[in-house]
Amino acid sequence: MKTRQLIDLAQQLRVDSVRAADAAGSGHPTSSMSAADLMAVLLANHLRYDFERPQHPGNDRFLLSKGHASPLLYAAYKAAGAVSEAELLTFRKAGSRLEGHPTPRRLPWVETATGSLGQGLPVGVGVALAGRRLDRTGYRIWVLCGDSELAEGSVWEAAEHAGYEHLDNLTVVVDVNRLGQRGPTRHGHDLDAYARRFRAFGWHAVEVDGHDVDAIDGAFAEAESTAGRPTVVLARTLKGKGVASVQDREGLHGKPLPDADQAIAELGGVHDRHVDVRQPPAARTVHAVRSGHLDLPRYDTGDEIATRDAFGQALAALGTARGDIVALDGEVGDSTRTEFFAKEHPDRFFECYIAEQQLVATAVGMSARGWVPYASTFAAFLTRAHDFVRMASISGSGINLVGSHAGVSIGQDGPSQMGLEDLAMFRAVYGSTVLYPCDANQTAKLVATMADLEGIRYLRTSRGDSPVIYSATEEFPVGGSKVLRASAGDRLTLVAAGVTVHEALAAAETLDREGIQARVIDLYSVKPVDRATLREAAEETGCLVTVEDHREEGGIGDAVLDAFTDGRPAPRLVRLAVRGMPGSASPAEQLRAAGIDAESIAAAARLLVETAVVR
Repeated sequence: MKTRQLIDLAQQLRVDSVRAADAAGSGHPTSSMSAADLMAVLLANHLRYDFERPQHPGNDRFLLSKGHASPLLYAAYKAAGAVSEAELLTFRKAGSRLEGHPTPRRLPWVETATGSLGQGLPVGVGVALAGRRLDRTGYRIWVLCGDSELAEGSVWEAAEHAGYEHLDNLTVVVDVNRLGQRGPTRHGHDLDAYARRFRAFGWHAVEVDGHDVDAIDGAFAEAESTAGRPTVVLARTLKGKGVASVQDREGLHGKPLPDADQAIAELGGVHDRHVDVRQPPAARTVHAVRSGHLDLPRYDTGDEIATRDAFGQALAALGTARGDIVALDGEVGDSTRTEFFAKEHPDRFFECYIAEQQLVATAVGMSARGWVPYASTFAAFLTRAHDFVRMASISGSGINLVGSHAGVSIGQDGPSQMGLEDLAMFRAVYGSTVLYPCDANQTAKLVATMADLEGIRYLRTSRGDSPVIYSATEEFPVGGSKVLRASAGDRLTLVAAGVTVHEALAAAETLDREGIQARVIDLYSVKPVDRATLREAAEETGCLVTVEDHREEGGIGDAVLDAFTDGRPAPRLVRLAVRGMPGSASPAEQLRAAGIDAESIAAAARLLVETAVVR
């Protein structure tokens, strides 16, 4: 488009943003108005996208990091013919696809859910890495950020990673409109302050008047022609641009314009211009993905193998069988054992360094491009990326997260390294699957199973060696459990997962010698939980003891109680968990101090049985 047409298109985007928010009675029109010229130039002259085929391998990818500016995005969709006039005015209404913040669950043209600021660029880095090293189809990634979100540390994790990886297929456009929610941003209109930061991370930076469509057009062309570095376009804009009563004024964030009709007239009235968006290249081919026979590692019963070792070996085998598997690590691959995958499949291994937010964001970006990521770090450090996990769930992303070194059983490293909240964190995520294997064969099978699940999948692995108790032919369906000991005379049931399974088995042996029969359930699927088996155990034994190397809140004990939330009477339940603050000690000493070792389990079982007899 030429200059006049671009100006007119930008005004239409502003008008439609105002109209959408006015119809909804809520929204962020002023934040949309500031970026309208940027969106108009991108949509008309630079974005290559087939709206009828959103999964076209050659499509450029656009991420609206400032998700509250959704009226602008929907106005652009309308200009492209993807959204109708009638649908535009359903913005924020019940049942509408046009939510307050866009999500791919509703709209096929949205790459990832946004609204939690500081996530668009990190996910964009993941998409750019997929484009550069995996897809190899030549598409570009465009991310529109707001200046307020540049205060988020995740933005600078992403900036450094993109610079280090020389992602010249990535362009970030920052709408520097000076105003945040409650007032001015940290740097206001000081574009050079932002430019210095990006340049320090190896970026090409372009400063531009964000309301000069010709200057914007030139900046985008410069970004496309810059080799070896990602580009940031820093655009000086005015919030509420084009309407004198709201332009560059505080106190209007997140509110419809006071007089929409007057604002629309001031902007030139309602128009319905259509944009013929540039089509992606037709002859490009997606990087070939091979598939073959899966030969998982097999372990002999009685061997002592750490579940983290089995994870690494199984992941490498899965990568051999399936070319769509990618592995990411947070610079602890020698501990998580993703190093096994890295050695066998270096072209599909991605080192994210000590940047857990970027680690998860990269997985989300690669998932959006159809890859199956396994991202690993210590379980404790995944808490740092919880918001990215939460937003990935909102996006409907399919990612596998693996937390090693879980629980007090890691031993002498102390509490900073112990994942003790991870089960609760992942159980609370919408649509998640939470798995906690106790031996190597179980781990290998679950690693393979995870690849074909939907949503957020979490696998918890352990540092120390543990005995192999299952044969390599055993199957472990998600939502299931394994009854390891049972008899008609069972007086209680011990429910455990991971390292505490072995403690529960040892406790059951001790109790058996004392004439107390105890059932033992390996609850390897923490979510979804095996309700049927737990209910049967409760009916037949009357008493349950849950034991977990995790905090009491939100872990295995709560998962067991979920089996009785439909009105059925809950069993008598004793919950053994980590309640104190651990220090440094050997693994055995840690389990004993936390009261989750075999001796403590047996003691709790005796007391429970004695109390039941008295009653």
